[in-house]
Amino acid sequence: MKAVALLSSGIDSPVAIYLMLRKGLEITPVHFRQSRRKESKVMELYEILKRYGKLNEPVVIDAYEEQAPVFSKLAELGKAKWTCLFCKWTMVRKACRIGHEIGARAIVTGDSLGQVASQTLDNLVIISSASDLPILRPLIGMDKEEIVRIAREIGTFDVSIEPEEPCPFVPRHPVIRGSFGEFLRIRERLMKEGVL
Repeated sequence: MKAVALLSSGIDSPVAIYLMLRKGLEITPVHFRQSRRKESKVMELYEILKRYGKLNEPVVIDAYEEQAPVFSKLAELGKAKWTCLFCKWTMVRKACRIGHEIGARAIVTGDSLGQVASQTLDNLVIISSASDLPILRPLIGMDKEEIVRIAREIGTFDVSIEPEEPCPFVPRHPVIRGSFGEFLRIRERLMKEGVL
């Protein structure tokens, strides 16, 4: 069975992909490029993960083309604190579209409940609304120590922790528990403005 997986240069998403490869899924990774350094790390992680199952060539999306207009409009509307949520929502939406194009049946993410602002239960509900494909979150109940242990075992940890530029889009105070109603109102505005 085919799935699309969000792949970043961090610790969590390679572990999520590894766990789903181990279950026999054929995975196409999708990476949102923010810098050459991060993309280079992703390609190294891809080479390692290929050993564990059927992993197709990554699809690389330019974050500055795909997402930056959304983030600029959020700032313009005084809603910059919603940037992280819309970042993940637009990633999942794009992954879903790619999934439909290639006949995938699910999306895989490295979400671990409560680990960062976009991974609270309220925010995961909002992010999930971007897809009509099921979202598999194999790390959802794991703590960071468990994830790091697996990353070390499979050989991705050392690549993931190599220095890289911070995300250029992170707002000062991201929304931690987003209201679905407010999200829908902002999304509607962004659609009217033509950036979604």
